[in-house]
Amino acid sequence: MDRLSKLNYKNLIKSILYISLGVAMASIGLKGFLLPNGFLDGGAMGISLLGQILFNFDLSILIVLVNLPFILIGVKQVSLKFAIKSVIAIVALAVLVHFIQLPIITEDKLLIAIFGGFFLGSGIGLAIRGGAVIDGTEVLAIMVNRKSSLSVGDFIGLFNLMIFIMAAFLINLEVAMYSMLTYLAASKTVDFILNGIEEYIGVMIVSEKSDEIKVSITEDLGRGVTVFKADPGFGSKGHSSGDKKVLFCAITRLEVRRLIDHIEQIDESAFIVQYALKDTKGGMIKRRPYPSKKQLAINKNA
Repeated sequence: MDRLSKLNYKNLIKSILYISLGVAMASIGLKGFLLPNGFLDGGAMGISLLGQILFNFDLSILIVLVNLPFILIGVKQVSLKFAIKSVIAIVALAVLVHFIQLPIITEDKLLIAIFGGFFLGSGIGLAIRGGAVIDGTEVLAIMVNRKSSLSVGDFIGLFNLMIFIMAAFLINLEVAMYSMLTYLAASKTVDFILNGIEEYIGVMIVSEKSDEIKVSITEDLGRGVTVFKADPGFGSKGHSSGDKKVLFCAITRLEVRRLIDHIEQIDESAFIVQYALKDTKGGMIKRRPYPSKKQLAINKNA
């Protein structure tokens, strides 16, 4: 087996494990918390739960029917492979929801909302890690984003707001409020699953002393730096001349303050831009044990 085949096989196994665990976690959230207590979530799952509560229709069938249009959109917007994985994941979730029986874990409404959202969000996040979805709302959001000025986040927020307003009128306000709490718990859990504990921040630095800053970041902080060559532009001092260097560094949000302190010690007027990164892989994103300048001086004099 060549290297590419091994890599594909490894990725396939990871996808199967992620999706299987995701389906299991989501089914626990639905059968152990939300469904027995009549609580909702956002997205396609929220529509399915709302239909089950209002019409007493089989939730497992609703999960497939509600998500089916989103998966068909996913064929065009994402890929056929993504759509096939998603169909398998959604059907597996529907089967588990139909056949498994779980005891009611708690009757405390606050715990139901929080932990129901946690398990459902874990399932959604793990499925996405595996390259599939068990809630197809984001697929529709991507399509709307490409055809309008609405961002993915704006569309999902408006979509879920309509679900909760419907729940307030068709069921009652209390259920709608607890369902909003469930959605918040689920969305935060999805973010945690996808981004991990260490949320990475991208930092771009424009400075006249870029070479010194690069050395400080690599040697004192033990972080990797990418250098971009930039054409002259317009800044605080007017039009600049000569080629410029723009530094890029990916670090955890806990290290941002330390990085900025190092930059300001070298150049107080440096232009610094920070933005959140969804995920990072490869490169020098973990701290390397490079000796600091002080340590190098000590070693030299020893």
